[in-house]
Amino acid sequence: MAPLRVLLADEIESWREFASSVLRKDPSLEVVCQVSDGLKAVQMAEKLQPTVVLLNISLPNLSGIQAGGWIRKLAPNTKIVFLSEELEADIVQIAMKLGVRGYILKCETARDLVAAIHAVSRGETFFTCQLAARLHGGL
Repeated sequence: MAPLRVLLADEIESWREFASSVLRKDPSLEVVCQVSDGLKAVQMAEKLQPTVVLLNISLPNLSGIQAGGWIRKLAPNTKIVFLSEELEADIVQIAMKLGVRGYILKCETARDLVAAIHAVSRGETFFTCQLAARLHGGL
């Protein structure tokens, strides 16, 4: 079975390297590209058509929300997992309207990243534990 192809989009190079190292531990995942801004995320998602894009919501040039909207149009089979420093209920609601089905916090990357990518690639929804608790409680 071919590996799930992942594009990482985050403005912080050290974080991209950390996330990449987490993903390399799972042989069913392949990081196909790393980018530092929203515009490059859209361009590379259109070109590479990855299985999943891990997209920081705070990106330069195009925000993660804007980039996510474009990616949904230009790479309709690509799934998106949003990444954030903090839990932002309004962003989660916007993400869900865009069809994004994954949202994790950076502080929970080591625990949640691989599971989130596998879940959304299967068409499931994955929310970081803190967000899942808030959603259950009515956000």
